[in-house]
Amino acid sequence: MIRIFRKYHRFLAIAVSLTLILTVLTGMGYTIFDEWFHQERFAHFLMKIHTMKILGLDEIYPVLNGLGLVGLLVTGLTMTGLFKKRSSVH
Repeated sequence: MIRIFRKYHRFLAIAVSLTLILTVLTGMGYTIFDEWFHQERFAHFLMKIHTMKILGLDEIYPVLNGLGLVGLLVTGLTMTGLFKKRSSVH
């Protein structure tokens, strides 16, 4: 069973890490270019990438990011053995 969760966890980690890296970098870039350098046009472009509005995915992208993270949490916690039934020793 843990082998199956490990397989899904590995797949999710690759897919989710790519989207999260993009989200983090564009979010930081937006703040830097908007607040520090006052480059509103470039900051607006970064926000389009950040929300995936540039590809028309702005309504579903946060949900997909969230579902990916929940999947990573479930598979990761399952592999730790925290929810394993312990046998009672008398």
